[in-house]
Amino acid sequence: MIRAGAQLGIAEICTRAVRLCSDRRGIAAVEFALIVPVLLIMYFMTMEASQAIETSKKISRIGSMVADLVTQQQTIKAADLDAIIAIGSSTLQPYNRSKPKIIITAIQVTDETTPKVLVVWSRKVVDGVSSVDAIKDSATTVPSALKIKGTFLIRVESDLAYKPIITWSADGQSRFGLSSAFNSISMAETYYLRPRRSPTIPCSDC
Repeated sequence: MIRAGAQLGIAEICTRAVRLCSDRRGIAAVEFALIVPVLLIMYFMTMEASQAIETSKKISRIGSMVADLVTQQQTIKAADLDAIIAIGSSTLQPYNRSKPKIIITAIQVTDETTPKVLVVWSRKVVDGVSSVDAIKDSATTVPSALKIKGTFLIRVESDLAYKPIITWSADGQSRFGLSSAFNSISMAETYYLRPRRSPTIPCSDC
C-alpha cells in the first residue's frame, strides 16, 4: 500500500508538471512586462535625440538671425545688440535647461599691404548677463576667404551646453548616475555677414 501510494504521488506530480509546462495562460502579461522597459528606453532615447538635433539646428539659426538683424543697421547701440541677442535666444524655446552664449563681434580688415584683422567693437551675453567681449583694436582671426583688404564683417558666435533631459535636474546634479560626459553636449556655430546698408556699423557705446 505504501509503494502504491508513493507511485500515485509521483504520477500526480508528473501530471501537474506537464500541465504547468503546457499552460499558456498569463504568458502575454509576462512578455509585456519584459518588453515594456525596452520600449520605454527606446522611446525616450528617440525623443531625446530628436530634441537634440532640433536644438542644434536652432543654434545655427541663432547665428544667421542675429547677424542678419545687426547687418541691416547703419549704426547701433549696446542696448540694441542686447535686444537682438534676446530675440535670437528666444528661438531655442521650448528648450530651457541651459542658456546660450552669444557673441557679436564687429571686425575691420585693414587695407595695409599685410592686412590686419582687428576688433572694432564686441558684445556678448553669457548666462543672461551682457558685457563687452574682445577689446577694441585687439587682433582676431577670420577665414582666409574673408580676409579682404578694407572690408568690415559682423561675426556671430552661438554656443550652447546642451543638457539632455534624461540627465538634467533643476539643482544641476546628474540623474540616474550617468557619467558627466552626458550632462553637457557642446553645440556651437559661427556666422559671418557683411553690412547691408553701409560700409561699416559703428557702435557708440560698445
